Amino acid sequence: MNNPIIFNSHQTKSTGALRKLGVKNHRRFCCSNVLKMAMFFLGVLFLVPAGVTFAHKASDSYLKIRGGQSQLTVQWDISIKDLEMLIGVDQNQDGEVTWGELKSKQPEIAAAALSRLNIVADRQTCDLQLIQMKVTEHSDGGYAVLILSTGVSGDADVLEISYDFLFEEDPTHRGLVLFENGEVASTHVLSPTDSNLNLRTGEVSLWSTFVDYVREGVWHIWIGLDHILFLICLLLPAVLIRKRQRWRPVDEFGRALHSVLKIVTVFTIALSITLWRAVMEYVVLPSQLVESTIAFSIIVTAANNLFPFIKVPGWAIAFVFGLIHGFGFANVLIDLGLSSVNLAISLLGFNVGVELGQLAIVAVFLPIAFLLRKTKFYEIAVLKIGSVVIAIIAVIWMVERIGNFEILGI
Repeated sequence: MNNPIIFNSHQTKSTGALRKLGVKNHRRFCCSNVLKMAMFFLGVLFLVPAGVTFAHKASDSYLKIRGGQSQLTVQWDISIKDLEMLIGVDQNQDGEVTWGELKSKQPEIAAAALSRLNIVADRQTCDLQLIQMKVTEHSDGGYAVLILSTGVSGDADVLEISYDFLFEEDPTHRGLVLFENGEVASTHVLSPTDSNLNLRTGEVSLWSTFVDYVREGVWHIWIGLDHILFLICLLLPAVLIRKRQRWRPVDEFGRALHSVLKIVTVFTIALSITLWRAVMEYVVLPSQLVESTIAFSIIVTAANNLFPFIKVPGWAIAFVFGLIHGFGFANVLIDLGLSSVNLAISLLGFNVGVELGQLAIVAVFLPIAFLLRKTKFYEIAVLKIGSVVIAIIAVIWMVERIGNFEILGI
């Protein structure tokens, strides 16, 4: 197996240049308004955790634990790009990792990984040993597959898992756990703030899977800066009405709220449709195409705020482009390889989390936007200049994602 392994040192995100859009006859737009604009967008985005690197697909590893056999076994899939960041496996720095390079680093990979994972089965600490290393490919590239022996029986009643892989280097990293014992299965998400899992194997609960994926849905919205910017582009005109080629403020908060809730809910429905079809593999699209199209959706929506050319309401735009965004969320669930029951519960929890994450953003955005809706500051600085800035970022993302290189690194 000597072919290069699916690791490219230049990760996709997106880039380009958007022609400057001048704002005429607004010479009174002074420094205080610039400060207000900055404060407005900081307020809208304050929910995003500090220190997050805004890559669309956060770093994940997949921990599959199988009981119900003579011995508890563990399969751990770790991204090759994460191993490159942690210990450096691309020895000649050519941007591609070969099987030979990965194999030569096997002792270091095992040492780095096993020092960050601890499993206790019925109060007996597992003696984790690497017995085989393979490679596989997930939706975001190449992964090293570590097959681990544990030295304990597979019929343990209680498993205590402590996981601390890559949290210090990358706070967006998640350890996705799939436990199976032949009869039941459950999934769990390990994070820097929730890195320990106590699992009673005879009492595996679908409720715990649901709760974990609600949390994961919220998290993926909050770290998905492209999804947040798309949502904000749709929300910016929600407190305004287009009349005679001009923006006019809405009169009632209830009207703006109804419009916003419709946008958020329809977006989640569209996500759910394609998320389900993608994870069931009815429709499978290349990740690069999906991510590039997501960036394009932001460009179109931002441009529509400046020059309204889409003659449909915001909720209709949210639905059409939400179908594309759904493919962007599918990768994690596809890569985990869930059973049908767990897949349904995970999808439901994930969608609930996405909706809650969006509503949290709306709860911050809408009151501020409604208070400012009658001001020139909102129309010029927030709606127009804000849309230009978002469009420029999205163009950069699109070029990065199409060209498979990095410019801004956000």
